[in-house]
Amino acid sequence: MDGATVILLIAKDSTVVTSQLVGQDGSFAFVNLKDNTYLIKVTFIGYKNYVSSNVVVSGQKPVNLPAFAMIPAGKTLNAVSVTAKKSFVEQKIDRTVVNVGALISNTGTNALEVLQKTPGVQVDADGNITFKGKSGVLVMIDDKPTYLSATQLVTYLKSLPASSLDQIELMDNPPAKYDAAGNAGVINIKTKKNSIRGFHAVLGGDYAQGFYGRNSENINMNYRVNKVNLFANLGYDEQRTWRRLEIDRDYLDANGNTTSSLADISYFRPTNYNTNIKAGMDFYASPKTTWGIVYTGAIERDHDNSPVYSLLYGQNAALDSTIVTNNTSQNKFNSNGINLNYTHKFDSLGRELTFDLDYIHDAAGGNQQFVNNTYLPDNTLTNSTMLTDNLPAYINIYSAKSDYSHPLPGKAKFEAGIKSSYVNTDNAANYFNVVNGVSNIDYNSTNRFLYKENINAAYANFNKNWGRFAIQTGLRVENTNGDGHQLGNAERADSSFINHYTNLFPTAYFSYNLDTAGHHVLVASYGRRIGRPNYGSLNPFTFFVDEFTQFSGNPFLRPQFTDNYKLAYSYRSLFTLALVYNYTTDVQGETIHRDSDVFISTQGNIGSQKTLDFSVTTNFAPTKWWTVNLYAEVYKNTYQGAFYTGYLNQTGITLAGNGNNQFTISPTWSAELSGFFDTGGTYGQFVTLPKGMLNGAIQKKILNNKGSLKLTAQNMLQSFSPSGTITNIVDARAKFHNTLDTRVVTLAFTYSFGQSNNIPQKRETGGADSEQGRAH
Repeated sequence: MDGATVILLIAKDSTVVTSQLVGQDGSFAFVNLKDNTYLIKVTFIGYKNYVSSNVVVSGQKPVNLPAFAMIPAGKTLNAVSVTAKKSFVEQKIDRTVVNVGALISNTGTNALEVLQKTPGVQVDADGNITFKGKSGVLVMIDDKPTYLSATQLVTYLKSLPASSLDQIELMDNPPAKYDAAGNAGVINIKTKKNSIRGFHAVLGGDYAQGFYGRNSENINMNYRVNKVNLFANLGYDEQRTWRRLEIDRDYLDANGNTTSSLADISYFRPTNYNTNIKAGMDFYASPKTTWGIVYTGAIERDHDNSPVYSLLYGQNAALDSTIVTNNTSQNKFNSNGINLNYTHKFDSLGRELTFDLDYIHDAAGGNQQFVNNTYLPDNTLTNSTMLTDNLPAYINIYSAKSDYSHPLPGKAKFEAGIKSSYVNTDNAANYFNVVNGVSNIDYNSTNRFLYKENINAAYANFNKNWGRFAIQTGLRVENTNGDGHQLGNAERADSSFINHYTNLFPTAYFSYNLDTAGHHVLVASYGRRIGRPNYGSLNPFTFFVDEFTQFSGNPFLRPQFTDNYKLAYSYRSLFTLALVYNYTTDVQGETIHRDSDVFISTQGNIGSQKTLDFSVTTNFAPTKWWTVNLYAEVYKNTYQGAFYTGYLNQTGITLAGNGNNQFTISPTWSAELSGFFDTGGTYGQFVTLPKGMLNGAIQKKILNNKGSLKLTAQNMLQSFSPSGTITNIVDARAKFHNTLDTRVVTLAFTYSFGQSNNIPQKRETGGADSEQGRAH
């Protein structure tokens, strides 16, 4: 019965322990089981479900089972009826596991929608994913990086049907197996594995209306024949958005009195055209060995017309002059990546070796024009300047990694792996002052920056279970070598820097079941992480917004290091309480400083950050047709360290949360109400004001449940407008207010066709995700 599903249940309460698909010869094996009494349930399309008699596992002795004879559905068989009650959320020693199939409202949805319902995860209108309030989370599929940009990842997740997903693993303190880079955690989406042959596809599209219209289309295809599995994902989207940013600045004298003011109002209206493809092949050389190749490509084009109105006021608040800056830009980005991968399973006990080779080439380019016109209060033009630029950029990424897993006697396992990556970037900024139609090189801003980086890593991880008590320890070592060279020009000398550092990243986890059933679980953990600067942040170029606002890179930016401590208590799948303490040195963050009347934004190291966080996650069903998932936290941020204006000492307390309500109206109708909020907080120089968002959706299954229509409304109360103040600026104070195009109504359609919804998912592969993530 190739493709039959075997489910292992605890006999006492029919709780699902695990499941798997049988091999081509109908065989299966469950390993590393706790001593208990189990039932085995077997399902297969066109056949009656089979349920075994009690199976007793004791003293880690192997249990050999007789052959199970399946009965066609047309025949009758008196059998025991077993109802599996799989928990929606499970607390593991190093991660929280969300079982996708346990939430009935996930039926007929896609992977992005499932992610939106996951506790602690937020997906905004632009598809940016945050986990427990932190951006920059690494999203993986089947423990493999996607090395996709945020926009590409959203399009890809939209094309994955929820029926193909098994679990979502949430790791706010990832084990040693994962790259030590990043402090936002890891989200690992695990897909179902089976052997269904033939062709299957999921077609999707949506149209959204906000300030402007936007649309996206995608198709996900899979074809399995004999030992070959072919897959392809194609996506295209057009995004036209709108944003208004107002920054109000007061310039002060030595006594703190206002000498002049500036109201800077910017309008951003970018239009983006994105095409991406992910295609590949898996070759199952034997039941234990698989070879694979994956190609990833992206073509992105965008243009923008962003006017800026700068109103200058004198000491008596009278208008002095107005500067109108007309910014136009055209940008392009092309990415091509290839991955070769290999997996070998030595036995059915879990001993496994994997290998990945990656190469990625990114090429970008931009052309911008800035026209500044200065007017007196009576609209008399007093001055006009024009600046143009050309900004080519190239990135090459090479990566190789290998992982080995080896189960040990006594419910233990050892894991080890190595990785090496090499990155080189080439960025140029060519600026020209245009006078009377003649372009002259602006040597003060024109430059070229070359950067090379090599990271070598190795890790070992060990875990063991002693009944109620479990332990997992790991150590990762990473050696980083960076070489930056800023080329000179006719007026400016060149400069360079070299960075070499080696760091250890230990992890430790302890888990204890307070009762024999495992309903009450305590988990304690520790981990160390690193945050390396993005390649663009090291680029010392200056990018202009208007005459009073600039962005600049920082070649002296140092990596930040974070120590994470966590203590958590979980009761079944109903709720989890967690207390977290993070201590970060050399915190990287956006900083604002003055150069005359110009505000310059750059990434800087702003000292240390201490965060104390208490969170509650709960999942419950008030009725059979209503399920609720809630996440709430209160945290205190403290920043201390040397700064442009002297010693920085800022503290703020924030209350934040998000929730999702799922309503099953009928077998074909469902609805959703979700949202998030935070009360504002302190983040380096920035103190933010409260903000939130309320979303709603209704969905109808159509075409014999193979298709669906979903109408979604985001930010229904127009309550999401990030605003706040900027502190610690020399002789100045500032506040900002954003109006974003997040009040959006979307109509989405999906349709599945082909052999089966339970398609044989391609193996997601790749080992260059952390490097590629720093390129965007």
